[in-house]
Amino acid sequence: MPELPEVETVRRGLQPFLSGARIRKVDLRRPDLRFPLPPDFARRLTGASVDALGRRGKYLFATLSTGETLIMHLGMSGRFTVTGAAVRRQPGEFHFAGSTDPAHDHVAIDVTGPQGPARVTYNDPRRFGFMDLEDTMTLDRSRHFAGMGPEPFDEGFTAASLKASLTGRKAPLKAALLDQAVVAGLGNIYVCEALWRSGLSPRRQAGRLSVASAGRLHAAIRSVLEDAIEAGGSSLRDFASADGALGYFQHRFSVYDREGEPCLRCGAPVRRFTQGGRSSFACTKCQK
Repeated sequence: MPELPEVETVRRGLQPFLSGARIRKVDLRRPDLRFPLPPDFARRLTGASVDALGRRGKYLFATLSTGETLIMHLGMSGRFTVTGAAVRRQPGEFHFAGSTDPAHDHVAIDVTGPQGPARVTYNDPRRFGFMDLEDTMTLDRSRHFAGMGPEPFDEGFTAASLKASLTGRKAPLKAALLDQAVVAGLGNIYVCEALWRSGLSPRRQAGRLSVASAGRLHAAIRSVLEDAIEAGGSSLRDFASADGALGYFQHRFSVYDREGEPCLRCGAPVRRFTQGGRSSFACTKCQK
C-alpha cells in the first residue's frame, strides 16, 4: 500500500492540474470501488472548483467550492493518469508496476484549470482504493480522519509527543508505529527504514522507549520520509506517481527487502521475520 511519500508524490503531480481547476464532467464506469461511491457522486462534483489539494496520512483530499471535500485513497493498486492536449502524466510508477488496462479505469474527471483542459482518470485493478465526500467543516471528525495522529512534519509532532504516545504500550515498537493514531502516514517500508536509522529493534516494547531513543526515532522518521519524498517514493509494486517519473528510493533501502545482504552500518546480514502478518527487516546485531 502506498505510504506517505508515495501519496505526497501523487499529490504534487496532480496539483498543477487540479488546484484551482473547475470540474466540468465526471464519468463513473462502475458504482463502487472498495466501497460504494457516495450518493449522487458525479452530480455533487460537477461544476465544483478545487480550492486546494492536500494530503492527510495516506489520503489525498480535494477541498471543493461546494463546502464538501473529496477524499481519495489509493488502496493497493490505485493510480491517477492526467491527459490533456499536450500532456500525459502518471504520478509515480512502481518498479513492479501493475496493469494499466483501460478496463480498470473506474472514474474519469474532466477539469479546466491553470494547465488548461485535462482528464484525470483513476485506474485501480484490485479496487482496494475508494473515494468519499465529506463536509469540509467537520472533516477532521469524519470517519476517515477522527483519531488520526499528527503528521510527521507538523510542529506538534515532537520527540516528546512521540514518547508520550508510546508510553504504556506493550506492543512491539514496529506495531505501535504502524498505528495511525501514533503518527500518520507510516507503513511497513518506512517503519523498517526509520527503525534501522535509529538503531532500534522492531521487537522492542514500545512503552519502554527512553527519551534518547525517542529522539533518535523522531529524527529518523522525518529524515527517511524527507529522503523518500525527494526521491519520488519507493516505486514498489503497484504504486504510480503523477508525472510518470520513476521513484528511486528503493535503491536507497538500508534494510527493507534486503534479507541476507550486509547491514550498511555493521556488515551483519539483514534478517527478515514476521510481525503481525507482515515482514520485518532489521539488523539484529546493531538494532537493539
